[in-house]
Amino acid sequence: MAPAAKKPPLKSSSSHNSAAGDAAGKTIEEMYQKKTQLEHILLRPDTYVGSVQNHTQTLWVYEDGAMVNRPVSYVPGLYKIFDEILVNAADNKQRDPSMDSLKVDIDVEGCCISIYNNGDGVPVEIHQEEGVYVPELIFGHLLTSSNYDDNERKTTGGRNGYGAKLANIFSTEFVIETADGHRLKRYRQVFSENMGKKSEPEIKKCKQSENWTRVTFKPDLAKFNMTELEADVVALMRKRVVDMAGTLGKTVKVELNGEKVAVKSFSDYVQLYINSASKEGIDLPRIYQKINDRWEVCVSLSEGQFQQVSFVNGIATIRGGTHVDYVANQVASHVMGVVNKKNKQANMKLHTVKGYLWVFVNALIDNPAFDSQTKETLTTRQGSFGSTCELSDEFLKKSLVRVLLPIFFLGPSSN
Repeated sequence: MAPAAKKPPLKSSSSHNSAAGDAAGKTIEEMYQKKTQLEHILLRPDTYVGSVQNHTQTLWVYEDGAMVNRPVSYVPGLYKIFDEILVNAADNKQRDPSMDSLKVDIDVEGCCISIYNNGDGVPVEIHQEEGVYVPELIFGHLLTSSNYDDNERKTTGGRNGYGAKLANIFSTEFVIETADGHRLKRYRQVFSENMGKKSEPEIKKCKQSENWTRVTFKPDLAKFNMTELEADVVALMRKRVVDMAGTLGKTVKVELNGEKVAVKSFSDYVQLYINSASKEGIDLPRIYQKINDRWEVCVSLSEGQFQQVSFVNGIATIRGGTHVDYVANQVASHVMGVVNKKNKQANMKLHTVKGYLWVFVNALIDNPAFDSQTKETLTTRQGSFGSTCELSDEFLKKSLVRVLLPIFFLGPSSN
């Protein structure tokens, strides 16, 4: 039997394709395009780093040694890439408990940011499957991560393999340096043009005692519709460095532009907010407790609208999430029960009580899940936290007596 004749290759008529296009006369090829992932990130940055347009929002910033809540004009995307590198550095404390130094330098005039930590360096060896050195793989190749194994419980901020690469992609220059004392090698490599170009790695010998990583990058301001590192975004960056001093605790010395950050604990950190209220003539109570190695909480008084300041594995969850609900609901439920028992007519509701709470949470959560790549809201279910935060009877009693008792026994409405 004779073999079937081969079909001729498909042909397209340019006139036909134009007719099938839109009113502007685009061809099918012009209408439907395939992009590389890097091209897609640059073309649609909102999906990965948030908006690249200027936004004005009332946020906390760190100025003159104090927390200040004021309108801030900033580009979320630029703030995000800074935060990715900062969280990446802080993550090393979870991998290497001996890490005791985190240094951040922000050169406004030179438009250059450097973040250093002295935890274990990145392994300076060639990845046998990918054929490149590990530092290049994790900082210069998309969708590479040490956090993909969901069977391994991790309390780091990284999750899906974008992280530091986003800072690389949105920079004109990105330099990775690391010392791997285990392999006695020091590594340096320069990326440029939005991760489009890379130098050959420079590898030298180092001492066994040397273990550190430094990332230095120059944000591509044009990609954020900016011409300079503006004061407000720098104020937000400074605040995030102070966040790290509070969440990492006393075992890590945090420095900003060569100066040690005075905050040594989460309790110290919370006090910055309490002090801010005190400057306005409001003497706020505060109940703090370190529940266990994974949870620190503090409760104070808000003014009829729920407030929260929270962190998950060093990430600032500015919109809260399930970890905050977990803590706030315990306090509110306790208060509601006591008030309704004392006053049968009160009919107190949970949301009413929560409206008077200001909750601070610093938590380590196993393999956290968020609402988006910008990681503003934790969505992990309570049963998957990997730990519990059961507030003690003493904590709940103090929260009632010192924080909410004066309000709720004056009889607020239950609306």
